[in-house]
Amino acid sequence: MSFKPFDLTGKVVLVTGGNSGIGLGLAEGCAQAGAAIALWGTNAKKNAAAVERLEVHGTEVAAFEVSVADEAAVADGFARTLAKFGRVDTCFANAGVGGMAPSFMELGLDEWRRVMAVNLDGAFLTLREAARHMTARGGGGSLVVTASLAGIEGAARNQHYGATKGGVIAMMRAIAAELGRDGIRCNAILPGWIETDMTEGLFAMPRFRDKVLPRVPVRRWGSPRDFSGIAVYLASDASAFHTGDCLVLDGGYAIF
Repeated sequence: MSFKPFDLTGKVVLVTGGNSGIGLGLAEGCAQAGAAIALWGTNAKKNAAAVERLEVHGTEVAAFEVSVADEAAVADGFARTLAKFGRVDTCFANAGVGGMAPSFMELGLDEWRRVMAVNLDGAFLTLREAARHMTARGGGGSLVVTASLAGIEGAARNQHYGATKGGVIAMMRAIAAELGRDGIRCNAILPGWIETDMTEGLFAMPRFRDKVLPRVPVRRWGSPRDFSGIAVYLASDASAFHTGDCLVLDGGYAIF
């Protein structure tokens, strides 16, 4: 039999926040590689549109309304996912929200907790549920969390967002160290400046565009489709010995 490391036929991939943006890019790559796709999102209309878009690739797709900040909702969502697909081989903990404050001194506790609840607590709850399933089932699996350059670089007026992304990076490494013996690998994706609904406001500001784009060596913003290839790699047997890592997708921004 020929070696087909990037063939995801027969695998089930779960993507939280998978109905738009980076999450949809992750899901689309895996669907094109043959995986069945489970999407979690809180917007029913966007869920339905994403399912319709992914089904053209000829694979099974289903979407579930799940708030990852709610522990009971995550457990129920995973149960519904398993009832539909029978297993989860790769889990992308991608759901997240943005945040910005006038200054660090004016960052309120409610805003801090809002971002923490989704970006950090939500990733923890999602990955924990997936890890429970994978260890009980046996056979290993792949856990992936969407972090950010904000987790390793200073993000002025965005300390709460940066804290969540630094937190998921540390959590990912700890998961990789603990669960490697079970054949479960865990990695983080660190996006740079990507054109999504979350960044729409920033990209609409001429000063931001003029100052930031020249610092991106490839001279363009990233797009969700740029995450399709790394999704397939991390969900496939090609990454079977790759764990505990941060994979930066930023067009070279961090090194320039």
